[in-house]
Amino acid sequence: MPDSSTGSTGNTETAENTETAETTVDPVNAGSTGSAARPSRRAVLAATTAVTTVLAAGATAHAAGTSGAPSAPASPDDRKLRALVSRMTLEEKVGQLFVMRVYGHSATEPDQADIDANLKEIGVRTAAELLEKYRVGGIIYFTWAHNTRDPHQIASLSNGIQKASLGLPRGLPVLISTDQEHGIVARVGAPATLFPGAMAVGAGGSRSDARDLGRIAGRELRALGIRQDYAPVADVNVNPANPVIGVRSFGSEPQAVARLVAAEVAGFQRSGVAATAKHFPGHGDTAVDSHTGFPVITHSREQWEELDAPPFRAAIAAGIDSIMTAHLMVPALDDSDDPATLSRPILTGILREELGYDGVVVTDSLGMEGVRTKYGDDRVPVLALKAGVDQLLNPPSLDVAWNAVLKAVRDGELTEERLDESILRVLRLKAKLGLFKDPYASPDGVDRRVGTRAHRAAADRIAERTTTLLVNEDRMLPLSRRRQPKLLVVGADPASPSGTTGPPTGVLAGALNELGFTATALSTGTAPSAATIDRAVAAAQEADAVVVGTYNVTASSSQRTLVERLLATGRPVVAVAIRNPYDVAHLPAVPAFLATYSWTDVELRAAARVIAGRVEPRGTLPVPVQRADDPAAVLYPVGHGLRY
Repeated sequence: MPDSSTGSTGNTETAENTETAETTVDPVNAGSTGSAARPSRRAVLAATTAVTTVLAAGATAHAAGTSGAPSAPASPDDRKLRALVSRMTLEEKVGQLFVMRVYGHSATEPDQADIDANLKEIGVRTAAELLEKYRVGGIIYFTWAHNTRDPHQIASLSNGIQKASLGLPRGLPVLISTDQEHGIVARVGAPATLFPGAMAVGAGGSRSDARDLGRIAGRELRALGIRQDYAPVADVNVNPANPVIGVRSFGSEPQAVARLVAAEVAGFQRSGVAATAKHFPGHGDTAVDSHTGFPVITHSREQWEELDAPPFRAAIAAGIDSIMTAHLMVPALDDSDDPATLSRPILTGILREELGYDGVVVTDSLGMEGVRTKYGDDRVPVLALKAGVDQLLNPPSLDVAWNAVLKAVRDGELTEERLDESILRVLRLKAKLGLFKDPYASPDGVDRRVGTRAHRAAADRIAERTTTLLVNEDRMLPLSRRRQPKLLVVGADPASPSGTTGPPTGVLAGALNELGFTATALSTGTAPSAATIDRAVAAAQEADAVVVGTYNVTASSSQRTLVERLLATGRPVVAVAIRNPYDVAHLPAVPAFLATYSWTDVELRAAARVIAGRVEPRGTLPVPVQRADDPAAVLYPVGHGLRY
């Protein structure tokens, strides 16, 4: 199984993009492949009779309000939802607590390789069999699980999942989720609209842009049948060495992060998609990746209140629908040596009781090492529920986890009432999102909402406001088509984020060509060899200027050697940090330096427009850059950003 953890890496309001999430369409029944097909209404109603009978008196209000206050429980009211819970068997209740991966592009007819993967990891052949056997309440989509080929296929898969679940005795709609943070973490790719990531949005600093991003991205996810997004990241990235958060964070200033988190939450939830603030109680100050290790946050309680808590408080004030836990230890909040995911003092004592949060709490992936270090896979889900979790995300073995929870209830370690409490929260969320009223995606909705020209234009405009010019000696930028018509684009070409064109050098060169230059791409990689550097230097001799993309440069990185050799040619050299802006500290001799915060197409195209002078650089650093020779000293402070 690939790493299954979540995130393992102007106003655009128009008539088209303000159509409300409550728009009702005929329920759609997906075929196993191809575009979603519209079934007879009678067939759909037959599958949902049991649910709609109980809920008939209630109307669903699934779009978040705009007041910023937490939403009241949506209709149908708790009495009707409790009636649903009372009709469930214990096994069905246990299933509702899990959100699980499943391989395949179809709920009933996946490819043979995906059937084999499902049998090996889950013991079922298809998503439909997963629902029948375990009655899971949620399913998470991943690119590597082949869930997200194209928009109509995704909608068809979502509809097939809903049909399979609703066709079961006492069947309930499924809460389908994914990680669509944008930037370096996205599961749904082009032709869906892809936006700049969080740190880029932090460089733009616009709450309006953050809100528009959430609103447009949410509309597209909802059109695909995805009603819960594990975004935004609410972690405050105060540690430049953070290996897992970094540019996924809006920045290092708690209040600035809080404002953008709240704005993005409002955008997502206004579109009828549940936002998820992550990773509580804060993953911004760690040098250990919780996918592979067990981080420890050494903040005092006072430091946590000042640095980590503000974005989560802001998310709660904005009416956030769900909050994801972190697999790390914070001794100042709980000295038991347990990860926060399994900590009752943190999840119940602080999150529920002190911060007053009564929405859904979902774990980060239970397959991550940070939560498995101390306890076995059978104990983790039980302890998470005892701590206050509502949804158990993606355990490595669903059979082990599901049976462990079932046994804990039968043995009296967990009460059935404790399960009911979490199930009620999950059902409230499903009701708010309209899943009882209309769980299906529409082919027309896909065509009208996903990857539209207006949405893509909005993404481009937002990206233009994020590109940050850190260095521009002697006004080297912008480059001129007359003085420097022939460009060489070299540098790192990390694997492209999901659904982007890539590689970065090719995207940059292509965008510069469209702007009137003659640009040639030459990939040199993240660790260029001496021979590769020699080839790049030889090619630079034939160019009028060189653009070099850097990726996580360190003191010993051969990327530094590449840049130094390129500078020695005498050609103008423009460096573009395509991930961390901290690269600039290791390249002090570069006369022009831009930060894009990610290497997705939308950010690289915006950087090309800045290089060409088509748009003004407007971003400012949302994190400080320390000196390479003295990390205690700041080279470029928060807010630094040059203009033309």
